[in-house]
Amino acid sequence: MATTEKTRRQRKTRTGVVQSDKMTKTVSVLLTRRFAHPVYGKQITRSKLVKARNELDARAGDTVRIVETRPLAKTVRWRVAEILERAK
Repeated sequence: MATTEKTRRQRKTRTGVVQSDKMTKTVSVLLTRRFAHPVYGKQITRSKLVKARNELDARAGDTVRIVETRPLAKTVRWRVAEILERAK
């Protein structure tokens, strides 16, 4: 390899709603995805709750974009990248 630069993969980004901001530096974000059932075609909704590092002061109910990152704590693998919409 002639160049000394290392190439990094693009990090995963997801959009979700903050469910809980009770922790000190962490928020719980609900990620929801919709897909068609493989056989019947009916729309199915699946949700997952992930923990994200919160340095942008996101509150419960806010819609946020989170980015995959290295492990920051035992359960924290995501970071809040931006706040898309504040809770009303």
